[in-house]
Amino acid sequence: MSTALGENDKPSYAVFCGSLGAAFSIIFSTLGASYGTAMSGSGIATMAITKPELIMKSIIPVVMAGIIAIYGLVVAVLISGAIDQKYTIQKAHIHLGAGLTVGLAGLAAGVAIGIVGDACVRATAQQPRLFVGMILILIFSEVLGLYGLIVAIYLYTKL
Repeated sequence: MSTALGENDKPSYAVFCGSLGAAFSIIFSTLGASYGTAMSGSGIATMAITKPELIMKSIIPVVMAGIIAIYGLVVAVLISGAIDQKYTIQKAHIHLGAGLTVGLAGLAAGVAIGIVGDACVRATAQQPRLFVGMILILIFSEVLGLYGLIVAIYLYTKL
């Protein structure tokens, strides 16, 4: 009797591994988004003391941090929708990898957005010409999460 799992074998922990992928995608990406929001919000609050007219212009880092959480949500919904009675361990491992990919990329992007958002919002209050530079740096920070989303979707469609 062979103990090796074939391609069509469906062990009981396959659903658990796939669910972990969905959970990791939403957990890590929302952790990054919340960190980015908190750090940027702190910078906005500090800046608003001296220049309250710039509050709405300075909300951009907070919005960009929120988008990171949406990336994780998209992948979590895709993975959750794929879990059914025919769920194999190969799919589960691929979905776990996809969830970790988008989640950890979102965490890194959120940290980057938080640090950049805090510093740039404060700097823009002192020198308004830095606004375009702030936007460019935030875009490069945001694209880290987008790369994770692209790789996760590519992984999701592999099997």
